[in-house]
Amino acid sequence: MSEYSAVARGIPALDTEAAEKARRHIDQLTKPPGSLGRLEELAIRLAGMTGEPFPQISPPGILVFAGDHGVVEEGVSAFPQEVTAQMVMNFASGGAAINVFARHIGGLLRVVDVGVISDPEAPDIWRKKVRPGTGNMLREDAMTRAEAERCLAVGIESAETIIGEGARLLIIGEMGIGNTTSSSAILAAFTGADPEEIVGRGTGVAEDAFAHKKKVVKQALEARRPNAADAIDVLAKVGGLEIGAMAGAVIGAASRRIPVLADGFISSVAALLAVRIEPQVRDYLLFGHQSQEPGHARVLAELAAEPILDLQLRLGEGSGAAVAFPILEAAVRMVREMATFSSAGISEKRE
Repeated sequence: MSEYSAVARGIPALDTEAAEKARRHIDQLTKPPGSLGRLEELAIRLAGMTGEPFPQISPPGILVFAGDHGVVEEGVSAFPQEVTAQMVMNFASGGAAINVFARHIGGLLRVVDVGVISDPEAPDIWRKKVRPGTGNMLREDAMTRAEAERCLAVGIESAETIIGEGARLLIIGEMGIGNTTSSSAILAAFTGADPEEIVGRGTGVAEDAFAHKKKVVKQALEARRPNAADAIDVLAKVGGLEIGAMAGAVIGAASRRIPVLADGFISSVAALLAVRIEPQVRDYLLFGHQSQEPGHARVLAELAAEPILDLQLRLGEGSGAAVAFPILEAAVRMVREMATFSSAGISEKRE
């Protein structure tokens, strides 16, 4: 049995007793029943995930996986491929959006090179390269099946390491020029969605390049013929190294009762991939925001998920999830710190 499948099969069911205890406690807080809306729902869900009626989710761990994509050769991105490595160095020096937001929320941020073509050198980069970039999925499989499985293993290992450092919730993010193209292909492979409807502009390609990008996704799917019933086959044929690693991180976190907060389109596709590998994973997933990428709405619908925020973001890196994290922190602090009617000596609502 492979490492990822053994871990996936060990994912525990939600703790319904902890969730019910949280629900009963919330009903006793000094407020009208249900008046804190989705905050109450989120707190109850986090109790079920963690097995703690009074859950704690700080500090969050943030894993940003980086990998390059061979399909960039087809002109599907507004930025050149070397930007992946340059942004990895920007993460390492603390200058990117995710660094700012990670500092704001007290997050443990780790950058993982799972497939950058070059070798960005910085002390804080975790070097777990499976291969230097994927193959061009229009011309060949993105990776071998063994490499796809190794990506999942890298994600599991990374999740276990950051959890060992004290992370109580996991945010997954990514960096990889061309990865909206691969994410669109994965989504179309799993759902049968028309690339015309789900492919977005990614980094902001011009109109002609946008039409070409849709055509590339459609032709790659026709050429590679990924098997929708076999998630590893989909990842190997049209996926991304960082997408596979994010899926592995989701599986690894869920196996340890650690909630996962997905970011936008790409990380949500990785979450979908993880769910297709092991459906039990779905219970541990929360979604930070609604991306501007058109395919994100389809992913969220596929997972029956409601995002926390909609701020018209489309950056990636885990940035939207990091911005949404304080909402989750507010939910759990409500449970832990708010007075009950009895403790505050306040009369409850009459029946």
